[in-house]
Amino acid sequence: MTKPIVKIGLRKNARTGSNKNERRIPKGVIHVQASFNNTIVTVTDVRGQVISWASTGTSGFRGTRKGTPYAAQAAAFNAIRTLVDQGMQRAEVMIKGPGLGRDAALRAIRRNGMLLSFVRDVTPMPHNGCRPPKKRRV
Repeated sequence: MTKPIVKIGLRKNARTGSNKNERRIPKGVIHVQASFNNTIVTVTDVRGQVISWASTGTSGFRGTRKGTPYAAQAAAFNAIRTLVDQGMQRAEVMIKGPGLGRDAALRAIRRNGMLLSFVRDVTPMPHNGCRPPKKRRV
């Protein structure tokens, strides 16, 4: 006569909830990608895993207003707001692109009270590679 196997405790594949809010991240990397039409702010840990992100579109701006410095400032504030609560104190900033939101996003990051270890411009520069697109007509 065989006894039925009774499993006691947690199931093997059961999810007990997300640990995202419990993680303490003391140091991170803030990537600002500023184009003429949009600005995207992504915050990662030092290994490169994305913690939070925001863009001018997710911050409530549409159309030509997405390319403004004020929209970039709002996007940077929205991306960093949750991280200050999680305890991030130090950050590195990587800025990429030619857009108007570069300086505004950097000012918004500084205003949040985070210590910046360095600010680096990582805009890709061709060594005379492909022919660039035609210049914008204003």
